[in-house]
Amino acid sequence: MRIALFATCMGDTMFPNAAKSTALLLTRLGHEVVFPPGQTCCGQMHVNTGYQPDALPLVANYADNFGDTSIDAVVAPSGSCVGSVRHQHEIVASRYGSAALCGQVETVKAKTYELSELLVDVLGVTDVGAYYPHRVTYHPTCHSLRMLGVGDKPLQLLRAVREIDLVELPEADSCCGFGGTFAIKNAETSTAMLADKIRNIGDTGAEYCCASDSSCLMHIGGGMTRLQMGTQTVHLAEILASVESTVEVNA
Repeated sequence: MRIALFATCMGDTMFPNAAKSTALLLTRLGHEVVFPPGQTCCGQMHVNTGYQPDALPLVANYADNFGDTSIDAVVAPSGSCVGSVRHQHEIVASRYGSAALCGQVETVKAKTYELSELLVDVLGVTDVGAYYPHRVTYHPTCHSLRMLGVGDKPLQLLRAVREIDLVELPEADSCCGFGGTFAIKNAETSTAMLADKIRNIGDTGAEYCCASDSSCLMHIGGGMTRLQMGTQTVHLAEILASVESTVEVNA
């Protein structure tokens, strides 16, 4: 397949390894990965904070960059950004855009996938040949779980990783408390939710907390660093892209 990579704002600025790992993984699986250079933000933060008209240029830009008929699928290492493309873009286009844009949005959203969706549902693979000899617990992010309904697809992929010690996270489906600007506007509530999440992660004894959204990993990782827990965060794509030779080099 010819797959376009949507790196996302967070991936581009703070977690580039998530996007790089996605490209490496899909290339290793035999697919052509392309990177439309004109891509920008998906507009999620504008919509979520009540600035829907301001998201229109971003929605149009996404449709322009990823609507190319030569692109079979679009993948993003972010459940929240894919959730925005699949659910919010249509709303913005229908309220503030043209009929032509609405058509473009319908076409491109139908081929946009979060990484685990693409691997399991589209490519039909759960064992990607990964190797990760570490104790890992998985945090299912709210947008991937509730908006996209990815279910246990990330766990299916993780269970097939060689040498991984995958441990269940207590109260796994509880929110980590980030929620974008929620963490700023409701700092005390967000901090309390984060404390619960971090305590549960600590109880697993995991070396790494894995998730499929860099924003949640940023929030969780910041909290664990402040407490000097020693547990690190890692994106799902980074684990799936790891093979025995790369693990040995990075050890």
